[in-house]
Amino acid sequence: MLFRDRADAGRQLLARLAAYRGRPDVLVLGLPRGGIPVAHEVASGLGAPLDVFLVRKLGVPGQEELAMGAIASGGVRVVNHDVVDALRIPPEALDRVAAEEGRELERRQAEYRGDRPEPDVRGRTVILVDDGLATGSSMRAAVAALRAMGPSRIVVAVPVAAATTCDDLRREVDEIACLATPEPFMAVGRFYDDFSQTTDAEVRALLAAGRVSASPPAAGPGGSHG
Repeated sequence: MLFRDRADAGRQLLARLAAYRGRPDVLVLGLPRGGIPVAHEVASGLGAPLDVFLVRKLGVPGQEELAMGAIASGGVRVVNHDVVDALRIPPEALDRVAAEEGRELERRQAEYRGDRPEPDVRGRTVILVDDGLATGSSMRAAVAALRAMGPSRIVVAVPVAAATTCDDLRREVDEIACLATPEPFMAVGRFYDDFSQTTDAEVRALLAAGRVSASPPAAGPGGSHG
């Protein structure tokens, strides 16, 4: 095993991201659910705010692992025209899958974010964190959706990944930190001693803790938190 649990993985991953410590432009976004405990440790160690990035892959009907696009928080929709054109997927099929995934996105949005606004990523350095990459399809969807929102720099950070996935993704982002790329890879969970499912309640608690830890310090006597 490489990691005791996701928190341990996040603490180890932090060492690869030391250059971003204390920078005011950095925002850490975790992919739910398993990416949030990892992202929480990264954000805490960097002194950066933590938030959740909700993305739903739009899988090809009957071949759901193959992404024909993605939708994300903030109404972002990205279409992979190469896949859509090659498989001659009609617009109504794309719309139907997008509507289905949109309902799940809204459910998770309400579950994790409540009425809090989306983080503004424009011009910021965004570190996208998950607990590992196998095929990388969800992370690719997240990167494509995030790119459309105008950050200045996208960094993907994961504790463990398939080597080929890490190499492929490197061409799509500004920086990638894959802490370990063991061979043979098999599955993300094999490299954790405890890979139990992260619950919605744990996600909410870690996001709340991340907001508190990233709050500005008090402004001295008579001051208040910003």
